[in-house]
Amino acid sequence: MARIAGVNIPTQKRVNIALQYIHGIGEKFAQEICTKVNIPAERRVSQLTDAEVLQIREAIDRDYTVEGDLRRETAMNIKRLMDLGCYRGLRHRRKLPVRGQRTRTNARTRKGKAVAIAGKKKVTK
Repeated sequence: MARIAGVNIPTQKRVNIALQYIHGIGEKFAQEICTKVNIPAERRVSQLTDAEVLQIREAIDRDYTVEGDLRRETAMNIKRLMDLGCYRGLRHRRKLPVRGQRTRTNARTRKGKAVAIAGKKKVTK
């Protein structure tokens, strides 16, 4: 099993698919890395030599922000917004949707499970 950027990538998948298991590398960056290191798209991770794995590892370290550094950077950006007290920071602080979505209905992913209000009765007609 190859270990790149602190992540064990699956050995039976194609290289450009397996690289996407690393946080911060999507389809586009995975293709880019494969072309930089001259690895054909149909190669499997199990077929890579140690030198090729080393080249991939060096290319990622040199050109991309991934895993822990990327997560830390994102967290710091959110913390900065919260410390500034700007509108987006306030929305993050209250755990509400940040990008203008409605909250009267449909904000369950961000707000969490609905909590029943004690003493409220349904109005019947």
